[in-house]
Amino acid sequence: MNWQQALKDYQNYLRLERGLSENSIVNYSLDIKKLMNWLDANNITHSPISISEESLQQFIYEIAKHVNPRTQSRIISGLKGFFNYLIFEDYRNTNPLELIEAPRLGRKLPDTLALEEIDAIINAIDLSSKQGERNRAILETLYACGLRVSELTNLKISDLYFDEGFIKVTGKGDKQRLVPIGSSTEKYINIYRKEVRIHQKIDPKAKDTLFLNQHGRQLTRAMIFTIVKRLTEKAGIRKTISPHTFRHSFATHLLENGADLRAIQQMLGHESITTTEVYTHIDRKHLTEVINKFHPYK
Repeated sequence: MNWQQALKDYQNYLRLERGLSENSIVNYSLDIKKLMNWLDANNITHSPISISEESLQQFIYEIAKHVNPRTQSRIISGLKGFFNYLIFEDYRNTNPLELIEAPRLGRKLPDTLALEEIDAIINAIDLSSKQGERNRAILETLYACGLRVSELTNLKISDLYFDEGFIKVTGKGDKQRLVPIGSSTEKYINIYRKEVRIHQKIDPKAKDTLFLNQHGRQLTRAMIFTIVKRLTEKAGIRKTISPHTFRHSFATHLLENGADLRAIQQMLGHESITTTEVYTHIDRKHLTEVINKFHPYK
């Protein structure tokens, strides 16, 4: 088995057996390609089946010179998954990365926006512009429903259950969940749908897609990043903001206002409660206020 064939088979496994998104598959593949390129550059002829622990240790040592610990840890984790797949398919008996430890990392806390900052970004939208109403509906949906970027761009008109007060969201691994939506966000989506989108010439493939670009096609992830970046700069906010920041802010504000962690987990579509628990570490000031207000021995 050569590297190209092993990578192709692994990609099919991730797609069909694990149900991962194309974005995740691309990221896993990049880690393996880094190893393949390093082997070629150093004239090392090991196959995926014969490569040794010593060669992989040397590879990890080399990349550690050029990437930060978080990236190094991700690459090690990705390669471990690849070799575990080879064991699963009976190509190997052992994982050559089994004894290689990833660098210890502190837990990176997500950036968040204050409510006033979110309002400032939304107020920076020029509603007289061609895409103003669409952009307002996009930001309102990102924050009000806590969506990932891919979930937003893939949102369908047929996913809107406004009479029931929910939208249907397709998340990682094509797992679906119902997320409550407020009347204010419904209003802005309907304004966009009934006053802007209805007048567009729409690509037949995007007929059911909610948010469209000026050519009547599905918006890309990169376009959502660009919209957020430009509006953040226009609002005079100097934080590093991405569409994902609205998702983090959604979860943080819910928690600060007393929402149950399990409910937040379900709305975010986290498979594990451990992922959601990161939000309990974000606002220490809020936790101090809770202690001062409710603890009998304050």
